[in-house]
Order: sequence, then C-alpha cells, then structure tokens
Amino acid sequence: MACDRCPRLRSHCIEVARVKKRAHEKEEYWGKPVPSFGHPNARLLIVGLAPAAHGANRTGRMFTGDRSGLWLYRALHRAGFANQPDSAHAHDDLKLQDAWIKAIAHCAPHDNKPEKGEIENCSGFLREEILLLPQVRIIVALGGIALNGIWSLLAPGRPRPKFGHGKETRLPDGKTLLSSYHPSQQNTFTGRLTEPMFDRIFTRAKELLRGK
Repeated sequence: MACDRCPRLRSHCIEVARVKKRAHEKEEYWGKPVPSFGHPNARLLIVGLAPAAHGANRTGRMFTGDRSGLWLYRALHRAGFANQPDSAHAHDDLKLQDAWIKAIAHCAPHDNKPEKGEIENCSGFLREEILLLPQVRIIVALGGIALNGIWSLLAPGRPRPKFGHGKETRLPDGKTLLSSYHPSQQNTFTGRLTEPMFDRIFTRAKELLRGK
C-alpha cells in the first residue's frame, strides 16, 4: 500500500521505524501505510482507529504485535471469526473467517490521534473497500472516531448517533453498525472495557449474521 497524502503521518512512521523500540531494535519495521486484512467475502467489517507505532507500523498487519490486537484476536477467535487467538507478526498462520479489519487511518499517528484532515484523506480507502466487500452486513466501529468516520461516509447529512458501547444503529443501506469501546490500554487497563463486554460485541455480530 503506497500513499503520501499525509506528510506528518508519513514522517512519523518513518522516524519510528528508524529509531525503533528497544524491545524490537533487531527487527525491521514496516514503516508504511498498513493495508487492511481479512477474508474477501467477509460479512463482518471491523473498523479501528489507526496502526500502533510499535504494533502494526512494525509488523505491517492491522492489530498485530500490540495489546489491542491481543484483545481483538482473542475475541474474534472465541466468536469463530479467527482460526487462532493471537497474532505476533504478519507471517504467522492467522486467518480471518467471514471478517475484514481496517482502520480509519492507515498510518500510525502521533499519540494515537490522527487529525481531521488526515482522517478525511484516508476516507476514500474505506469507501473503496466497502464497494469491494459487497457481502458486508455488519460493521463494528471500535471507538467514537471510527463511528464518526463510518457515519460521515455512509450516512452523510443524517443526525449522527451518540456513541455507546453495544449500541446498534441501522445504516441507510441496510447494514447494522455496532459500536464498541476500542481495546486500547486506556480502556482495558482502567476496566472501561472488559473481555466479557468485548465478547458480547462479536457474539451479537454473529447473531445478526444469523438473522437473530
């Protein structure tokens, strides 16, 4: 994936890949925009915020190599959307089943906070992927920024729903939008998001796909 629309993000990713983190100083960092990952016939689309500086920006695969990814893949495995509960690098045996993972921003931002213009620059990729994933029926938004980005794209001009963990909203095209707290350390370490809470999101996604 090649893109240079956001110079601030690109320079940050390159610098992080150059300096590295001591725990990963012998590894070669990806340091480029991180592509989406999953099954091309997925009915479940999961949208996160952005690659972590020493997670996906290092490994080159969404939600791989950091604590947020550990939470996500454990939950997906328990719900039957992943063949294994963890992912350490982009070349392991992880495979998603009926699921596709992307982010609102494809480059690691400073302090995990992409700017509005950077999110807008990346919105075209979300639009294109939704067109290329015609089977998608359920979209899980991990966090308020993901929710806002999805809503701006798929329901422009309509009143935006207030974010709430577990909230379900019907999109104009008939898809169901499920909101969840992002599995960031800020949420998981404080107990705002627990594993049972996170599991219920994907259990509900499974139920909706079964027509329940």
